[in-house]
Amino acid sequence: MDPQLTEVSQHFERFKAAFARKDYDTCSDLLSQLKSSSIVREFTKFTTLIARAIYEHAVVLSVKTEDQDAFERDFFQLKPYYVDARNRLPPSAQENLILGLNLLRLLVQNRIAEFHTELELLSSATLDNPCIKHAVELEQSFMEGAYNRVLSARQTAPDATYVYFMDLLAKTIRDEIAGCSEKAYDYVSISDARQMLLFSSDQDLLNYVNEESTPSGK
Repeated sequence: MDPQLTEVSQHFERFKAAFARKDYDTCSDLLSQLKSSSIVREFTKFTTLIARAIYEHAVVLSVKTEDQDAFERDFFQLKPYYVDARNRLPPSAQENLILGLNLLRLLVQNRIAEFHTELELLSSATLDNPCIKHAVELEQSFMEGAYNRVLSARQTAPDATYVYFMDLLAKTIRDEIAGCSEKAYDYVSISDARQMLLFSSDQDLLNYVNEESTPSGK
């Protein structure tokens, strides 16, 4: 095996080990080294498989570190391996999960036109995948104002990585409801506010209020 390819493979194994133990700082350092390697820009079948796997892990790492900008960068670097190299590579087990994550990101950022553009690029078989269907059903519920369905969908997320974006979506919903309620009512009881903001307990409501009333919560 080419010495540089061996080095990249070893770095990638160290990256995966750090990822497994949730050492995301080490992951970020190793990822920078992996991306800078010329191997990821070569186009043999073997090196393309490694490059795809590196960017897939990079996308998931960006979710773990709650970095939406990194997610967008890494997803667009990964996407050609799903589109342009599709006929040269075996399917990736992570593809539908990552495509679903990207749909959730677009929904959270209220980029609805782009959400539907991405859907139009998917095959009918991909649209039937649970990861994609979950995102589509969320968008439909969100646009219909069926906020209870959006919040309850957190319990049926197809993967733990989805929870980050779903929590952001829940906050967006609650912020919108709170803003409308503030304009519509002079006074709201704790019980009524809990029901309007779709919290399951008074303590969850109070935690939300405290977060929003501090500079870090804005």
